[in-house]
Amino acid sequence: MYEELGRLYTDKDFLELYPNCGKLARSPACLALVTLMQFAEGLTDRQAAESVRARIDWKYVLGLELTDEGFDHTILKEWRDRLVKKEAESILLDKMLARFKEKKLLKGRGIQRTDSTQVLGAIRMLNRLELVGETLRHALNDLSSHAPNWLCSVIQEDWFDRYSSRVDAYRLPKDKSERERLALTIGADGHHLHSSHLRRGNRF
Repeated sequence: MYEELGRLYTDKDFLELYPNCGKLARSPACLALVTLMQFAEGLTDRQAAESVRARIDWKYVLGLELTDEGFDHTILKEWRDRLVKKEAESILLDKMLARFKEKKLLKGRGIQRTDSTQVLGAIRMLNRLELVGETLRHALNDLSSHAPNWLCSVIQEDWFDRYSSRVDAYRLPKDKSERERLALTIGADGHHLHSSHLRRGNRF
């Protein structure tokens, strides 16, 4: 991608998102490209930040040194918040489409756009799924220490596959309907756990 398209963004494209004084903590052009790559691979913020830190192919595309230690995953949310607050989401795809046309990878007519808010919305959904899944996994881990016998009596068999590892250890669904189905499943699991606790009247 880098060899074919070169740099899709420059920091100047996003100057309006930041104050005039002070040095930027991280290149906004880099964060913009990370956002698109994150969306393309269906990664949460934590997984995307880990890819920047550990993957050679990502470092190459982003123009980073192999020794670059990356950044904290919370920077990506702060970056998206800036885009939304300034209503600058369209920059993400407008710049990319302009480069595609320049390289004659797109025709002059026809539908060539995807709403940038859909890109940000999909990433937001993935992060919410990770948060909810990790919250339930943490609760199960605590219960396994404080009330193991009770927990064994209420958990379901497929919970071991779903919550035995951190949520960021595997890829969450890219398809919207599959993401919604997983969200409903995690919600139902949490409701079942809570309802079982209330019926039993246990206090941990």
